[in-house]
Formats: sequence, C-alpha cells, structure tokens
Amino acid sequence: VAPRGDDRSGDGSPARPFATIGRAARAAGPGTAIRLRPGVYAGGAFVENLRGTADAPIWIGGVPGDVRPVIEGGGEALHLVRSAYVVVHDLEVRRTTANGINADDGGVTTGPVEAYHLVFRGIEVAEVGGSGNQDCLKLSGVADVEVRDSAFRACGGGGSGSGIDIVGGHRIRIARSRFEAMSGNAVQAKGGSADVEVWANVMRDAGGRAVNMGGSTGFAYFRPPLDAAAVNAEARDIRVVANVIVGGDAPVAYVGCVGCLVAHNTLVDPGRWVARILQETTSRDGFTFAPASGGRFVNNVVSFQRARLSTFVNVGGGTAPETFTFAHNLWYASDAPARSQPSLPVPEVGGIVGRDPRLDAAFRPAPGSPARAAGVAVAGVRGDADGRCYADPPSIGAFEGP
Repeated sequence: VAPRGDDRSGDGSPARPFATIGRAARAAGPGTAIRLRPGVYAGGAFVENLRGTADAPIWIGGVPGDVRPVIEGGGEALHLVRSAYVVVHDLEVRRTTANGINADDGGVTTGPVEAYHLVFRGIEVAEVGGSGNQDCLKLSGVADVEVRDSAFRACGGGGSGSGIDIVGGHRIRIARSRFEAMSGNAVQAKGGSADVEVWANVMRDAGGRAVNMGGSTGFAYFRPPLDAAAVNAEARDIRVVANVIVGGDAPVAYVGCVGCLVAHNTLVDPGRWVARILQETTSRDGFTFAPASGGRFVNNVVSFQRARLSTFVNVGGGTAPETFTFAHNLWYASDAPARSQPSLPVPEVGGIVGRDPRLDAAFRPAPGSPARAAGVAVAGVRGDADGRCYADPPSIGAFEGP
C-alpha cells in the first residue's frame, strides 16, 4: 500500500501498490503482510472478517526498518470487525474524531468469541477526539490480545476517553507502553472483562483514574451476557503490576471489580486519591452484581504530596472495603514526611511509613533505599518493569533495583 497507489489498477505488488488498507485486506489471506509505505494516509479503513491462522497471521503495518506511516483524520483510522490472528504494527495514528483504532466482535455478544488473537505493537496513537468519550484504542468483545511497546497520548476530553478502553475483553495483556495526557483513563477494563494484565507501563497525567478496573456498562454490552442466575461483575481478575504512574487524580480505581490486584507499582504525586473503591453498576432489573471486593494493594511505592491529597482511599457506597488487603506498601509524603501515615479501610500488614524511597530520575530505587527487599512475594507477578525477576524477598515498587 502506498500514498500514490491505486485501488482500481493496482494488484498489491511493490510495483503496483494499492492505495488503502481496505482494498489490501480484501486481497489478503493467512500469511499476508499488508505493508504501508511511508507517507500520510486518510483514516476510515473498515475491515471485516480478516482472519489469519496461528501459524500464518495477517500483518498490517509499516515496512520493517522504514519510517512509520501515518494515518490521519476521519472517524477512525482502522476498524477491525471479527478479526482473528492479526498483527497491527509500526503505525502512527493521529487526529481522528471518534476512536483511533477499534477492534470488536461486530456486536455479537452471544456464542463463541468472534474477535481473538490480536496483537498491537509499535503503534502510536495521539490527539483523538477531544470532546468526550473517544479512545486511542477501543477493544470490545475480544479475547487473547496483546498490546505492547506502544504510545498513547491525548485521547478524549471532558474527563472521558481512554488510552485503551476494554469492554468485555478476556485474556488481554498491556505491556511496556506509554500513556500521556489522557482525559479519563490510561486503561479501562469493564463490561464483564476478566484476566487482564497491565504490566510495566508508564502513565503520566492519565486523567481521573489512570487504571479503571471495572466501571459502568450498559447491560446489553456485557460479554459474556449477564446471567440472571449468577452473580455478575463489571470486571474480575484485573492485575496492575510494575507500572510507573505519575500525576492524575487517582492512579487506580476498583470499580465493581472482584479479585483485582495492584502490586509492585510506583505511584508518584497523585492529585486527589491514591486509590478509589467504588460501585457504579448495582443490582437491578433481575441481575445481581457483586460489590467491589477482594482487592489487593501490595508492594507499591506511594510518593505523594500531603498538601495535594484529599483522601488516601476514596470508598463509595455499595462496596466491600473490609474484604480488601493492604500489605507491604511504602508511603512517603515528600512535602511532609511526618504526615505520611495513610488512612486505609483496613489495617495494613508490613507497611513502611515516612521513609524516603530514594528514587532516581527514572523512579528506580537507589542503593540503600528502604524499598529494597522489603516486599512480600505475590503469586503470578511476571517481573519488574525492566523485565527482571523480583528477588526473594522482593523490592517494593516497579523496579527491583537501580
């Protein structure tokens, strides 16, 4: 595909390229690589039923080793519907009005998952929307997805919009990516989402809730559909591990989330709260919802300014804060160390209060930091933000060491 290609006379070869992703997708099959040459392309690619295989995925992205192509304008740069085994890579998306990139199941919420085994890597999405709930990357009804080594900036407006918005997503990993200047969230997982890992990312000024574990979803959009005979939840088993989160109103929020984990993160200068425990979707219309419950907040460095912080943990009605665990976190008020003691909904085990974590410019603990070897082992943690294994006992925060 080339900016000066031709969808009518082209054949998709280097000598006769197509002009659009949509035309190239119609000619693609398992193992096809749709290569976009450098240049600027108009947004609006709508692609349905693009299906590779486990051994032969379909690739959509820039030419390896070349300047990344740019998709600019339109409602969405790329919308994948009911796609499987597709890799989207090495693209820049900017100035779309609705979402940057969208991948979904076509609204089919019952039966087998229709959109699965998708990878997004090396993409940069910026300046999306600006007036409301517009997302850099929207994922609805997808499973087995990896987003890594990417960047998301300035998506949404008015307190809404996410870097990555997941509705009814399962087995998703978001890793080694950067989020900046978000209006609502860096990452949100709701609508029945489960088994989502947010690992080793950097988030700066990521809105009201940098990572929103759960949220509020219209009943028709849950995947799988709501079950009147069961206890439903906005989200389950969301894991936020080894991230650096700077600024924003609240680094993390447990919102109707059951069994969610926040561990080994470095949280710096939250604007109002360190964490929120909320319930936005409640039992009604014949459906029962579990309260936000069973959350864990473990091995996190929390460096804050006491003059800015409103409440350490904001607890809303209809939740079960007594079921939460706080353990082995380091709390440090950089402007008033003597006022570092947090007020928590349950007593903390093994917390460290009022000691400077001695973080360097990259938020790694210096030699002699009280965060070193002060944590507790957490099952299932992959490693620190550099990909190193945590020691035994582990350090507190996103990094095992300098």
